[in-house]
Amino acid sequence: MITFIIGLVILIVGAAIYGSFCERVMKPNSAVKTPAVAKRDGVDYVPMNKWKNCLIELLNIAGTGPVLGPIQGILFGPIAFITIPIGCVIGGAFHDYMSGMISLRNGGEQMPSLVKRFLGGKVYGVYNIFICFLMLLVGTVFIYTPGDLFVAHIMKGDASALSTEVIMVYGVIFAYYLVATLLPIDKIIGRIYPIFGFILLLSAVGIFFGLFINGYPLTEVWEAGIANVHPYGENFIPIFFITVACGITSGFHSTQATLIARSVTDEKHGRLVYYNTMIAEGFIAMSWAGAAMGAVNAGLATNENLFKQAAVVVGIIAQNMLGSIGGMIAVLGVIVLAITSGDTALRSLRLMLGDALHIDTKKKMNVFTLAFMIFAIVAVVLYYAKTDKSGFMMLWRYFSWANETIAVFAFAMIAVYMIRNNMPYIMAVVPGTFYMYMVSTYILHAPIGFGLSYTISYILAAVFTALYAVSIVKFGQSLKSSRNLR
Repeated sequence: MITFIIGLVILIVGAAIYGSFCERVMKPNSAVKTPAVAKRDGVDYVPMNKWKNCLIELLNIAGTGPVLGPIQGILFGPIAFITIPIGCVIGGAFHDYMSGMISLRNGGEQMPSLVKRFLGGKVYGVYNIFICFLMLLVGTVFIYTPGDLFVAHIMKGDASALSTEVIMVYGVIFAYYLVATLLPIDKIIGRIYPIFGFILLLSAVGIFFGLFINGYPLTEVWEAGIANVHPYGENFIPIFFITVACGITSGFHSTQATLIARSVTDEKHGRLVYYNTMIAEGFIAMSWAGAAMGAVNAGLATNENLFKQAAVVVGIIAQNMLGSIGGMIAVLGVIVLAITSGDTALRSLRLMLGDALHIDTKKKMNVFTLAFMIFAIVAVVLYYAKTDKSGFMMLWRYFSWANETIAVFAFAMIAVYMIRNNMPYIMAVVPGTFYMYMVSTYILHAPIGFGLSYTISYILAAVFTALYAVSIVKFGQSLKSSRNLR
């Protein structure tokens, strides 16, 4: 338990110190009109108070990633209790804060537009295809996982096949996503999220305190060591950082930060809305990682459960810690996490495609047509993932890798922005370079990639990473004389 507590201290104290430093670097100005005020349209640019924005941002970014990811990631041992908070403080929270703040200062532009503005048209072309692909995967994954959790743990049914129960639950989630994608952000998201938020916070706090109340035994880092202890021989580098994405750093978050930038009314709200909400997600990840380790050490679950049936472990932990009613609330909290990320992922995709294709989204028919096209593709991918034996595993692997790759683009954009504005750009270059190495190593070695040996993958990834870091810095410095960027 000592290692776990040390990790929490790193998360909380680190957030207070580094979050304050990030804020001093950005110098938020309350006198500047934010896009929500300057461009108010009642649909996407809608001013909302900071606490509602904070809650919506948390629900947007915290899908099943900070639950299922840490449950699988804890197989690497208690080192996860240290790497999660460190990465969250200097990587994920910084990434989210800067993405949101840069959007605030550029008219509420979404990530593809910011990438085009700061990294150029060629990079934008690649990124735009990539991010749309990721949003489709996010939308699909966050129909699949909450739907199966609801059928299995709430309805006590069989979620292993495309049954009538599964189709019904998928249909309800699908319908909600469509409504949330089409209607003004304050009509659905702004009103229903407080209810979702209560369930989320109640479940997360319940799991955290359940660790101590139930006396779950946690392994200390000095007992396990820092060597590779994964029971199935997975390499810590890069698998851990691909698996535990949302609790540390997630490229998906940058798209949600820019979405909320169209509702923030004061630049000084940025630290609470962006940085601190990511720290809250780190807390959720830590809690579920601890619960997963404790469940295995107490004999309630096995390593195989964690590795292959993470969703099943959610139910085991929730019911054992909180009882039947409390456990149901905890599972509902996890379901809420996924649904409240899936709806905004598809909403973000609509906004991105609308901006990229220069579609007038003030015309309702255009918005409906765009949404219908998106949901038709999601339905096809969802059907494949559910009916093919290895469909979901393939979907999840592509989703995880794509998620971290998007973060690499975001860090590059942030670095160029900071270079242009004489800020300490090393803050963005270091995490961006780190994740460039992770995603390069993974795709070079993975069966869904090039299938190379780890030795060759590590060497080639190092070369690609060095080129990435040098290119970003040189490109940013070459643009310093330009006057068209803020």
